[in-house]
Amino acid sequence: MAAPAVQAPRSSAKVETFVDNKRTEDIRQQNMAAGQAVADAVRTSLGPKGMDKMIQTASGEVIITNDGATILNKMDVLQPAAKFLVQLSKSQDTVAGDGTTTVVVLAGALLKQCSLLLSHGIHPTVISDALHKTSTHAVHVLTSMAVPLELSDRDSLVKSASTSLNSKVVSQYSSLLAPLAVDAVLSVVDPEKPDMVDLRDIKIVKKHGGTVDDTELVKGLVFDKKVSHSSGGLTRMENAKIGVIQFQISPPKTDIEQSIVVSDYTQMDRILKEERNYLLGMIKKIKAAGCNVLLIQKSILRDAVTDLALHYLAKAKILVIKDIERDDIEFITKTLNCLPIANVEHFRAEKLGHADMVEEVSVGESKIVKITGIKNMGRTTTVLVRGSNQLVLDEAERSLHDALCVVRCLVSKRFLIAGGGAPEIELARQLGAWAKSLQGMEGYCVKHFAESLEVIPYTLAENAGLNPISIVTELRNKHAQGEINAGINVRKGQITNILEENVVQPLLVSTSAISLATECVRMILKIDDIVTVR
Repeated sequence: MAAPAVQAPRSSAKVETFVDNKRTEDIRQQNMAAGQAVADAVRTSLGPKGMDKMIQTASGEVIITNDGATILNKMDVLQPAAKFLVQLSKSQDTVAGDGTTTVVVLAGALLKQCSLLLSHGIHPTVISDALHKTSTHAVHVLTSMAVPLELSDRDSLVKSASTSLNSKVVSQYSSLLAPLAVDAVLSVVDPEKPDMVDLRDIKIVKKHGGTVDDTELVKGLVFDKKVSHSSGGLTRMENAKIGVIQFQISPPKTDIEQSIVVSDYTQMDRILKEERNYLLGMIKKIKAAGCNVLLIQKSILRDAVTDLALHYLAKAKILVIKDIERDDIEFITKTLNCLPIANVEHFRAEKLGHADMVEEVSVGESKIVKITGIKNMGRTTTVLVRGSNQLVLDEAERSLHDALCVVRCLVSKRFLIAGGGAPEIELARQLGAWAKSLQGMEGYCVKHFAESLEVIPYTLAENAGLNPISIVTELRNKHAQGEINAGINVRKGQITNILEENVVQPLLVSTSAISLATECVRMILKIDDIVTVR
C-alpha cells in the first residue's frame, strides 16, 4: 500500500505583487510641467527691465501690459493644474495687489525642485510637509529683516509706490503717479479703523486725450459726461444744492402692456396737458426744496427724463446731469454726504448735498463735469487719469491700482523690506543654513527649496541683460559677508545697497507671495490622478 502523499506546509510569507505607479507619476509630472510652462510664459516680464506682452482677445481687442495677473487672466489655460497658477496670481492680486508675476515665477521654481526631489524617490507627502515648514520659517526670517514704518513718513510710502510703478509700462511717470497714489489712500483712511482701506472709496475716471502727465487727484466728484444742454440748460452752478434722484421725471407708464386709442384732438390735448401738469408738479416740488443741481439715475423701464422735463428744469434754473450709473450711486452719496431720493414725495432739503461749485470743463475734445468744494465731504477721492490712447489709459489705470494696493498694504501691515532680489537671496542663505541643522529627508528638501528662491534675482538679472550667474554669485558673496540689503541695481547693472537706492516694497507682498506659492505647489504635489466625470 502506497504511503499517503505528505501535504507541503503553506508558506506564511506574503507574495509580493507588482504595483504599477507609472500612471500616478505621469500625471504628477504632467501637472508640474504645465505649471512650469505657465510660469515661464510670464517670467520675462518680471522686474523694471521686464518685457511687455501684447494680448489679442478673440474679439480683436489688444492689450499691452506686463502685469502678471492681467496676462494670466486673459490667457486661455486648459490644463486643470495650470489653472491653479492663474488663480494663484489672482489671490496675490487680492491680498497684496503687487507681486503677481513674482508669485507665479516662484511657484514655477518650486515645482521644478519638487520634480527633481520626486525623481530621487522622495515621497510627495514628505516633500509637502518640508515645504510647509520652509514657508513658515521663511515668513519669520522676512519679518525679522523688515523695517517698521509710520504713516506720517510720506517719503517711504512714495518710495514703495514708485518701486511698484517702475516695472510698469508707464514707469517714466512714476514721479507723478506715486505721490498721487499715496495722497489718495491717506485721504480715505478712517481714523476709527486705521488698518482698513477700502479701494472702492477711490474712483478712477479715465479720459482720452492729453498725456499721463495731465493725471490729477480731484478732491470731489468727476463725471465722464456732459451736462444736459437741452433747452438752454445751465453749465455752471455756484453754491450748489445737489439732489441724487432714483425716480423718473417723465410721464408714467402702465405696468401691463396696453395701447390707448385717441379718437379726436380734444383728447390728444387733454393727454398733453395732463403730461405737462404732471411734470410741472414734480419740478415745483424739486425747486421748493431748494435744489439747483439734479443727478438723475439711468432708467431701464422708461425715459429717466424727457425733453419737455429738461425744458422746464432749464426754466427753473436747475442744472441736470443724467444717466448716472446705478453702481455709482453709493459712491456719489457717500462723497456728497447726502441721501438718494426714490420718490418725489420724499424730496426734502435735508436729503441734499452741498458744494461750492458744479461746472462743466472742457478736456481735450470732450467735456467732463466737476463737483468741488463739497461741504462735510465723505472719505472718498477721485483720480482723473489721462492718456493719449486707450492702451495707455488702461495700463495707467492698472499701474495706479497696483500702486494704490502697495500703499494699502503698508497701511494694514506697517513694515518695509528691500527689493531688487535682496530678501530672496538672504532667505536662500538663511534657509540653507537652517537645512543643515535638520535631519534626514527634511533637511535635504529644505536645501532644494532654498535654492529655488534664487530664481527671482536670477530672472531680474537676466531680464536686465546682465550676466545672471556672475550677478547672483556676487550677490551671495555680499550676503555671506553680512550685507543683508545688497540687491541688484538694474539701472547701474551692479550690486548696491538697495535701501539706499530707495527700492523698497511692503513686507506683505513678499510674505504673501511665499505663503501662496508654497500652498499652491503643495496642492499640485498631492494630486496623483485626474478623474474625468461625464
